[in-house]
Amino acid sequence: MSDRHLIRRGAQAGFAAPEGWAAGATGYRRWTVVGEQEGAVHTGFGVCELDPGGSVPAHVHSFEESFHLLSGSAILTTPDGSYRLSEGDYGLLPVAVPHAWRCDGDRPARWAEMQGPQPRDAFDGDTFLVPPLDESRPVVPIDVRDPRTYRFGTIRPGHMDPAKQSQDLLAVSASMRTALLVYGGINVKQMVDSDLGAILTTMFMVQYDPDGATTPHDHPFEETYLILEGAVEASFDGRTYLLEAGDVAWAGVGCPHAFRNAGGGTLRWLETQAPAPPPRYSYRFARDWNHLRDVLGGSA
Repeated sequence: MSDRHLIRRGAQAGFAAPEGWAAGATGYRRWTVVGEQEGAVHTGFGVCELDPGGSVPAHVHSFEESFHLLSGSAILTTPDGSYRLSEGDYGLLPVAVPHAWRCDGDRPARWAEMQGPQPRDAFDGDTFLVPPLDESRPVVPIDVRDPRTYRFGTIRPGHMDPAKQSQDLLAVSASMRTALLVYGGINVKQMVDSDLGAILTTMFMVQYDPDGATTPHDHPFEETYLILEGAVEASFDGRTYLLEAGDVAWAGVGCPHAFRNAGGGTLRWLETQAPAPPPRYSYRFARDWNHLRDVLGGSA
């Protein structure tokens, strides 16, 4: 059986100026990591860069898009207004919502970008230029307590600390979507999901304690992992890799995978899923079905 996974090293990232619909962008580059050319079926994932003074003209997609600001700052304009995005901010751009980017900072803005279903080359990336948006309104910073920024949020390393989950420390609204899931040395915090209006995809943050590990399992959807901090020993399709900050991995449907913190400190990554997980049977752990095999064999 052929491999159902992909590994890309951050040190070998290939950023390129766009073609087609985005040819009118200035100072914009994208490292396309996962897409139809890489063997994915549902996922489009990349890292974008926008230079100071750069811009991406107003456009819409026939897919759902989410993003997470990795460094720098940028202004995102939609029909609802213009928003100041800083490092740690994230958000959702639903299907067919017009949006435009510009960078007015003194250093490049860089963000991770998730697309689902994936853009198709045969359809010019399933993207369409639209008339310019109104950028004359005041730029609003991301504040999850502000109803105007309901499609956005903020997550920083401190938000992943189980000891610092009080409302005052997090400065977040009092809802369950701020909850940190903690289990077996693994911490998970949802970012883009149905609470933000996502239908086709998800995006969340994962953090492993020094002894954190998960056993082999697979899913009925695709996953992408952008390592942000630390080092992980990752297994995909029975092959083991050491992944470090800046590296990206992708696991297709049915690809068995497992992780172990290999750095001795904090391990943290950004994770996406496409399509969005079903309400049940999202995980198929090999250990459970191996146990059944042993039970049945022992009773024969």
